[in-house]
Amino acid sequence: MTDTKKTQHNAITLLKKDHQKVKQAFAQYEELGPYAFVHKKKLADQICAELTLHTQLEEEIIYPAFREKLSDEKDLLNEAKVEHDSAKVLIKEIQQMQADEELFDAKVKVLSEYIEHHVKEEEDEMFPLLQKSDVDLALLGEKLFQRKQQLNK
Repeated sequence: MTDTKKTQHNAITLLKKDHQKVKQAFAQYEELGPYAFVHKKKLADQICAELTLHTQLEEEIIYPAFREKLSDEKDLLNEAKVEHDSAKVLIKEIQQMQADEELFDAKVKVLSEYIEHHVKEEEDEMFPLLQKSDVDLALLGEKLFQRKQQLNK
């Protein structure tokens, strides 16, 4: 395997790429006009689908590895899990709403803020701990990549 492939499939690189994609989608949402209901619903559903996939991948692959190798950091992991659970509630609500409903924009905004906070904690706290540990990030990245392909079929 080449160094380029290792870098592309490094778990942290893949997760950060997902984070950036969702951040850009939230920014696009913010730019939509107040009456762009069709575009808002489509983009919100896309964001929700991306986040659902991303959280599933983290919970199936990353968090167990984190818990195994960094058991002293269980509070950080537990907080991340609670953040996922809170986001899932909002995601479900957004998916069941229409964009012209009164609280739709507010729910998307709060979800954006939750995710921004969650991403910051992952990238500033969890990822550096994973990098310093003996977790095989290339192997985890390959597992993430394969599982994502599986779920996207």
